[in-house]
Amino acid sequence: MTGLSSAEMIAFHDRAHGSPAVRPQKSDPLWNAIEDNHRFNCALWAEEDLARRRNVPDAEIAKNKRAIDGFNQKRNDAIERIDEILLSLLAGAPKRPEAKQNSETAGAMVDRLSILSLKIHHMRLQTLRTDADAAHIEACKAKLARLLEQRTDLAACLDRLLEEAGRGESFFKVYRQFKMYNDPKLNPAVYGEKR
Repeated sequence: MTGLSSAEMIAFHDRAHGSPAVRPQKSDPLWNAIEDNHRFNCALWAEEDLARRRNVPDAEIAKNKRAIDGFNQKRNDAIERIDEILLSLLAGAPKRPEAKQNSETAGAMVDRLSILSLKIHHMRLQTLRTDADAAHIEACKAKLARLLEQRTDLAACLDRLLEEAGRGESFFKVYRQFKMYNDPKLNPAVYGEKR
């Protein structure tokens, strides 16, 4: 009913690690939101790495932290858009009285698949290092296998949720994140500066 396939999304995520300019094969509001979510997760990953540096002035780390906050807000906005679009696509499905509510939204699952793809990509790179010892490579191969299993499990859960929601057997809601730290009207450390 939604036309969203976890296999297609995983393939997009994996292709996107090879080139930041990779676009989904489909161009519609849902895939635009999925692309935005993944792009912001990639940007977050890069900024998080930079924020761990110890050989730069603290001002550089502060810039990284501010960028992280901005990307995280955009990432969450994309998750909410994914949920809104999926729910509009599912709006015609009759909700059965015995339908079960899923505590995790489909958008949150899409986000977790994006993050898992980043972990898989970077762990795979660790298995290819020529400057690391054999124990490191083997440990990373074991972690990579576990990450791949986790992604397969999560993908199956997303597909099942969407199929059940399409039949009216399950449902989810849009859960607003209300990232208060990014809102100068809600963050007391920011609005308190004006006093």
